Amino acid sequence: MRILWVKAGKLLPVDTGGKIRSYNLLRQLASHHALTLLSYYGGERDEQYEREITEHLPGAETIHTGAPETTLAQAGDYLRHLFSQAPYAVTKFTSPRVKSRVKSWMDERRFDVAVCDFLSASLNFPRELSTPSVLFQHNVESALWQRQAEHEPNLLKRIAFKLEAAKMSRYERAAVNRFQQIIAVSEHDRVLMSEMTDAARISVVPTGVDLSQYRAAKVADAETSELQPAPVEGRAPLVVFLGSMDWEANIDGVEYFCRDIWPRVLSSVPGARFRIVGRNPHPQVLRLASESIEVTGTVPSVVEHLREATVVIVPLRIGGGTRLKIFEAMATGRAVVSTTIGAEGLDVHHGQDILLADDAVEFADSVITLLTDEEKRKHFERAAAQLAAQYDWEVVARRFEEMLARVALGADALREVESVPASVNA
Repeated sequence: MRILWVKAGKLLPVDTGGKIRSYNLLRQLASHHALTLLSYYGGERDEQYEREITEHLPGAETIHTGAPETTLAQAGDYLRHLFSQAPYAVTKFTSPRVKSRVKSWMDERRFDVAVCDFLSASLNFPRELSTPSVLFQHNVESALWQRQAEHEPNLLKRIAFKLEAAKMSRYERAAVNRFQQIIAVSEHDRVLMSEMTDAARISVVPTGVDLSQYRAAKVADAETSELQPAPVEGRAPLVVFLGSMDWEANIDGVEYFCRDIWPRVLSSVPGARFRIVGRNPHPQVLRLASESIEVTGTVPSVVEHLREATVVIVPLRIGGGTRLKIFEAMATGRAVVSTTIGAEGLDVHHGQDILLADDAVEFADSVITLLTDEEKRKHFERAAAQLAAQYDWEVVARRFEEMLARVALGADALREVESVPASVNA
């Protein structure tokens, strides 16, 4: 297949969930197909990025749009687009140069299928799609913005989020009906989008994990020679959170954990420590640092932090899509405690391979149990590792490839797929 993949923003470094998902799928697809990534970005011109992306994905093309990226510049840009019908989360990633390039390529029929990566790039696609096109939905954006509006304590930001959520709800409904096929990352997201369009037009390709990378955080069992979770006995109990620390959902999550959950954990396990691992920590996150709480900032790799973790937590109350960090922790053989929203869309099972808790006291008690009950923790570590082993990116990419091939073949092939189950083993 000849595949065009259009993505807003730089793909490198691969340091967010969306980038990890896109990067791994792109690498897998590029090994079997003629793939062209059109990566466009704003801010200052970055010639190093333009060189590096072609090293990772030969044939990639870049467009420097110069769109505003600083907080102050984006605030002014937001006000200029205040009365636009499309949400700012889409208009800020729309570029006349990108629109012209995509349209010309489609008019020339250069590709068998095109992928719009995230809703943010969608306005760059022509209204009439002459090339069969897929909208790759990492999140149900309208649900994400509605949750952010509900939990935002700042009045002005809450008003802005509510306005964005209303615009996004209208725009997303129209967008999912414009593309020939939608690929969601979870069955949960497919159900939400089924309220916007015919469910048969929505397929599910689940989140994956790079098993080769995270299995390195295990050690060989002397008797069975099988890979087992690296032991944590003898270390101070360590609770770890992984995520981009400039993202609203993660900021809210760690503030909630530190305020409402961590004191209860610390009173039961006085020697415990909490480590917040992730890039660009917001000032609100930096203020959380204390004798028992560490904020690392950007790290070269999360693997070592997972090796040291006793328990990994995902205390999210807002956001959408699926959390790759859960599968990464599970692939490393770590026990995980999450809210329902934090584990939303993943094929996890409360009480079997993960503990889910939406109440602060229940969440704290779950963490305490795993920190203090070694036998129970080992049960969850083994079950988590077994579950994650089913979701290697190579396997997940085959499902994505299958859907692109069906779209390229046209409506007859798509009618054969009434729904695509979330499990890669289906």
